Amino acid sequence: MKASWIERFQRIADALDELDRALSDPETAANPERLRALMQQRAQLAEPVALWQRYQALRDEIATTEKLAASGDDPELAALAREELAALNAERERLEAQLAEALVPVDPLDARDVYLEIRAGTGGEEAALFAADLFRMYARYAEAQGWQVEIVSASESDLGGYKELIAHVRGEGVYGRLKFESGGHRVQRVPVTESQGRIHTSACTVAVLPEEDPEAVAEIDPKELRIDVFRASGAGGQHVNRTESAVRITHLPTGIVVECQDDRSQHRNKAKALAVLAARLAERRRAEQQAATAAVRRQLVGSGDRSDRIRTYNFPQGRVTDHRIDLTLYQLPQILDGALDLVIEPLRREARAEALAAWEANENG
Repeated sequence: MKASWIERFQRIADALDELDRALSDPETAANPERLRALMQQRAQLAEPVALWQRYQALRDEIATTEKLAASGDDPELAALAREELAALNAERERLEAQLAEALVPVDPLDARDVYLEIRAGTGGEEAALFAADLFRMYARYAEAQGWQVEIVSASESDLGGYKELIAHVRGEGVYGRLKFESGGHRVQRVPVTESQGRIHTSACTVAVLPEEDPEAVAEIDPKELRIDVFRASGAGGQHVNRTESAVRITHLPTGIVVECQDDRSQHRNKAKALAVLAARLAERRRAEQQAATAAVRRQLVGSGDRSDRIRTYNFPQGRVTDHRIDLTLYQLPQILDGALDLVIEPLRREARAEALAAWEANENG
């Protein structure tokens, strides 16, 4: 194993020890937010440290077995040791592959909850129906992951699709898995409104925004906001026509507009809209930073550029193609029913491989 790898894992183990000391501090227990943050950090470090400890133990076992295999005192024992050595070396290769992945620096945003935004694009009513299909896909996937999904805002189309939908997805490691979904999603199928049976192409855009801390929401300058209240429309009962519970917030410097009307409380709608606004502003800053860094912008996986067409869903062929890694799967019904890991896992592997290559280049450079 490379010396740089050993040094890196030793630093991770030292960091874990430091976190354990901080977690045992009574002051930490009295601060729930700090305790939660430290526990998340510990969870991220515990797995690579456990892998490293297993690797060290395996390395010692291999050294002992090699001595037995080379011993001439007991030929039968030596033969058994050689057989065992083959299995141990295979296990070492597997562990080294896992350790290589663990070396990739953890994105601090990966553990965050997200705001999932789906917008109908080219294709009119068919695009809105596809937006509903995408939301159902993500909701099914979230259910399988044990996550919670709450619709923050939705604008329905005449046929029951969505012109725009914003959902709050909460759970363990949400952003780390859904961040690859940002971009343009294209569908090729015969729309329900098509009487001639012709295949149409429609599109939606998906944006996955990591939720910001409450401090970031509080830092938004009220002087830079225009807040309008109005009567909610759509499903939800008669109260939507009698009370001005819906909230529209416009961030004047950027022109970003967020609406929320799904709650009966104007106060809660305002709080939700501010949280979405904070996430959009943070994403805007990250996009500006990426645009200024050519190396980051050249990354194929996880760029998050909403203008990129990242995936095509072809119904006649039952095919899903992710254009970033040239992945084609003839499992469209399963994927739309929530088996999204069929696509996400290859994307995660590609992202980790790129990040590891970048890390090694930096260590050697």
